Amino acid sequence: MKKVRVVGVPEHFNLPWHMALEEGAFEDRGIELEWTDIPEGTGRMADMLAKGETDLAIILTEGVIKAISDGNPSMILQEYIGSPLLWGIHVGADSYFKALSELKNTKAAISRFGSGSHLMAFVNAQNNGWDTSRLQFEVVNNLEGAVEALTQGSADYFMWEHFTTKPLVDQGIFRRLGDCPTPWPCFVVAATKSFVAKDPAPARHVLEVINNYTAEFASIPSINRTLANRYGQKVSDIDQWLAQTQWSQRPLARKTFDKVQQTLLQLNLINEKKDYAHCVRE
Repeated sequence: MKKVRVVGVPEHFNLPWHMALEEGAFEDRGIELEWTDIPEGTGRMADMLAKGETDLAIILTEGVIKAISDGNPSMILQEYIGSPLLWGIHVGADSYFKALSELKNTKAAISRFGSGSHLMAFVNAQNNGWDTSRLQFEVVNNLEGAVEALTQGSADYFMWEHFTTKPLVDQGIFRRLGDCPTPWPCFVVAATKSFVAKDPAPARHVLEVINNYTAEFASIPSINRTLANRYGQKVSDIDQWLAQTQWSQRPLARKTFDKVQQTLLQLNLINEKKDYAHCVRE
């Protein structure tokens, strides 16, 4: 058995991994897969890749490309979710902000610098014609930290995946002022270069297993109820999420990589573009 460490967010996107684990699919391929939930998100996972604390990460596309540009010794193996991520833009229930335009020059809660909540704040500001140099941030670590920050007023708004935060909106803890979709496929599978270089076979076996699961995932009978029960969601919200989510089994396209890099460069979030072949396995 070859041990492979994998990290990802504890969200509905990653149920295929848990199903494959529970059904012994990785063991059948000689893989002892160790999954760890990372509620802090992409910034923390990128740090774990850099430190060799994980072999693989299911990570946001823009986050890992920025990390690699900053020197993280990792590479993208393939897309995982081929559709955009819908980022909800939230304020506290008692906030006096009523419209998205009112958030200009206010403070965003972010899980950590380099995370999706950090990078997408820049994309949202650019979409709205705001001066990105005036963005302010409060590091809150995770979703629970964001609830505390928005409730207590140490931050003004928080961007997180629309459906993950929907229960907080339904409970009257957050109010959503709008949404900001990523302009690219949202999740990829990334690996440390050392893990792939040592022996490419384990990564290949892991991808073959998970790709078999994701290819059929949306057509599994009653998968909407399974997701709703497991992640505390309404079936109607899961149905909406499933309708707009596409799993991917293909390599990250060069044009997608270039688009993400160009956006990050325009926003002054990276200093230079990296070569596609240096960052992505074709």
